[in-house]
Amino acid sequence: MTGAAMDTSAMSTDAVTAAIRAVTDAEILPRFRSLADDEIIEKRPGDVVTVADRLAEQALTRIFQAETPGCLVVGEEAVYADPAPLKALPTAELAWVIDPVDGTRNFADGKPDFAVMVAEVRHGVTTRGWIWQPVHDRMYIAERGAGVTCNGVQLSPPPMADPIVGALHGRWGRPRAGLPEGVRLVQLAGCCGVDYPDVVEGRRAFVGYWSMHPWDHLPGALMVEELGGRVATTAGRRYAAGVTGRFLLAAQSPDTWELAAGLAKDQFAR
Repeated sequence: MTGAAMDTSAMSTDAVTAAIRAVTDAEILPRFRSLADDEIIEKRPGDVVTVADRLAEQALTRIFQAETPGCLVVGEEAVYADPAPLKALPTAELAWVIDPVDGTRNFADGKPDFAVMVAEVRHGVTTRGWIWQPVHDRMYIAERGAGVTCNGVQLSPPPMADPIVGALHGRWGRPRAGLPEGVRLVQLAGCCGVDYPDVVEGRRAFVGYWSMHPWDHLPGALMVEELGGRVATTAGRRYAAGVTGRFLLAAQSPDTWELAAGLAKDQFAR
């Protein structure tokens, strides 16, 4: 930004929450299970977008840019057309990262496991994150250094589950022989906005992904870390804006992350 310095005073958490809810009510929920065939578009084989994704992202972008003129907005659908904002994200003074409908395939198929996700990023550090599951009526909010809430209730680090259930991408999440005793693998939910809350509330001990798009992972990664977990690539690099790698693992504790990393490497070798 040139000229006068950008005013980067924070849009309040309540204001962002209200904006997410309002845009969801206006652009997403009226189209749930009501999409016409021409409102579902295949961007590339197996990767769909709907008119709800695009309109919700545009609406949130307008809100953030009106609140803080000159801020960077990194939206999943806009980046598909122009990757420049994604490249600028790690060094931006203030950025808003938007996944307007995470789990678009679920949404398009009429399944309730989808979410709206937003992250606030300052100089490459995720400072706040929101995951809104509108059909399940669950709003998760994380603020760096202040923990995680769900519908206003403060969450505590989840106890270790028995058995340990982890979810990995695609065929790596299929049940198979040779796993350590007390460990079970399942497949991902098809929505990071479901997978990460599953970790922070103890329904999953860990989750793992091939893709590392910031709109998919920044909000949930902050939530996992705020509750004592670890989110890093299998090479051990802590996840943040701009980080890439072969495979990403999010686990409810550092020890569980080490267990998951060993399992992931074993699966890759098969």
